[in-house]
Amino acid sequence: MATLTRKLLPLVRNALSNQTRRAYAHTGSTTAVRAFTCSANRLQLQNEHGTNAHVLTGKVDRFGGVTVNLGDSDFPSDISEGVFSNLLRDSLAQWRTEGRVAVWLHVPISLSRCAAEASAHGFTYHHAKQDQAILALWLGDGQSRLPGFATHQIGVAGAVVDESNGKVLVVQDKNKTVNAWKFPGGLSDPGENIGTTAVREVFEETGVRSEFKSLLSVRQQHNHPGAFGMSDMYIICRLSPLTYDINFCTQECLRCEWLELTELAKTNATTPITSRLARLLLHGLNQGFNKIDLAMEELPAVYSGRFYQLYHRELPPVLKHNA
Repeated sequence: MATLTRKLLPLVRNALSNQTRRAYAHTGSTTAVRAFTCSANRLQLQNEHGTNAHVLTGKVDRFGGVTVNLGDSDFPSDISEGVFSNLLRDSLAQWRTEGRVAVWLHVPISLSRCAAEASAHGFTYHHAKQDQAILALWLGDGQSRLPGFATHQIGVAGAVVDESNGKVLVVQDKNKTVNAWKFPGGLSDPGENIGTTAVREVFEETGVRSEFKSLLSVRQQHNHPGAFGMSDMYIICRLSPLTYDINFCTQECLRCEWLELTELAKTNATTPITSRLARLLLHGLNQGFNKIDLAMEELPAVYSGRFYQLYHRELPPVLKHNA
């Protein structure tokens, strides 16, 4: 708190004419402002000898941008709009001098008034999540090269195939206009792997436990209904059953059955993508799933300590060994 208050004092002095104040005390090189009221709460700010800058504290990323989080514990929660606007103005001037190319400003709901002040300095909303909004400002040359927010949502379904009898687990959604047979599934949670989503959704909807085997297909659809104008990636995985008894969720599903793949492939009571995948699964049953599977392999990422999941057709043993 002491660091930030040292930075804020020059701005406080300029704002005092419009705020409640009680006393100035001059002692040597230290100037204290007592009982300065920004709101119902009192905020004491103190300027100590040696202060030569009053800018917001931020973290510089590897691209030359600065991230500032107003929710940090040392940022005063009752800062006035005028004081914040002056502080932001001086911060932007400093960052431009340092050659920063962008600013990311995290604004919690409790400080939403600061978003309005930031907009006056050129900031625009980038995205929002839970209890904060993230605003952005491009400082570099030319048009903004900042990446947009997430453009897709990820839906994952699990085709649970019983290889012993050629049946697959299917459901009919309860709240659909047309109750067609489909594979159980749903939206992937943030940070959740594709296979984990498929296994979780299958269990939540049907009560059947399963394990991930492979990725089968990816569908991309733009302006997906209910996706707030975003595009939708719908991924279907092949799963293997660990249990077989059905105990489906009556809130989400109207029906749930183990259905013959041959019947699913030819029935009209299904969706085009489900029918296509049923024929693909039949081909896998007859010719071997290695003909259709995109297997998953976890590999180390360039960034130390991180890993990613790579999905691709299985390599021949000699090529896999050489890799």
